[in-house]
Amino acid sequence: MITLFGTVALVGFPLLRAPCSPYPDKTALPYSGEVSEELVPHPPEWRMSDADRNRVVERLQQALGEGRISLDEFEERLSAVLAARTFGDVAPHVADIPGVTIARPAPEFTELRTTAATLKRQGTWVVPRRLLVTARAGSVKLDFTDAVIGHSVVDIELNVSAGTTTLVLPAGASADIDGVEFIAGSAGVRGIPAHASGPGRHFVVHGKQRAGRLIVRYQRRFLRWRW
Repeated sequence: MITLFGTVALVGFPLLRAPCSPYPDKTALPYSGEVSEELVPHPPEWRMSDADRNRVVERLQQALGEGRISLDEFEERLSAVLAARTFGDVAPHVADIPGVTIARPAPEFTELRTTAATLKRQGTWVVPRRLLVTARAGSVKLDFTDAVIGHSVVDIELNVSAGTTTLVLPAGASADIDGVEFIAGSAGVRGIPAHASGPGRHFVVHGKQRAGRLIVRYQRRFLRWRW
């Protein structure tokens, strides 16, 4: 991603946006919340919620009504979907239905670039295993609080000049910034352990931060505000 003299903010939208419609009697299921109109791909190892399963069942019902699958196939797939624990478990049962992608692995590598601009990532964005951040005279804020992180360790390389880099980590995460070279710059790590000590994600940050500041912290909260 490249930005010049502007602002880029990639904001994830809520996965659950619209109420589901009632199911026919023959496939009635307990309604447990809202589901979205679209199937949003997730890392295959992520656990599914009841709303996620209901959303997939709706698509199977649609496929049955269109004649894409038989009643026997529908009942077999329905049982599998209701018993599924992860998105990867469900993927084989919808793989042959056009327009349905339920599981998507996280990318291996992504480069984010900005020049004299502000670059932000927040919401439900997909985090790669390796991330390169290149910034010139611009600020970078990467908020991992609600991000889709399919890896236990995330590698972040910085190539930043004359700008501030802010990393907002999810609860329980740790970060090692010992590999960062500061040139006329500084670091502020606030309450973040340097070593992984639990199930939380671990971030390894290295590279160069020139004439700017690196800030690593958890999300701040006050009443209904989050930042």
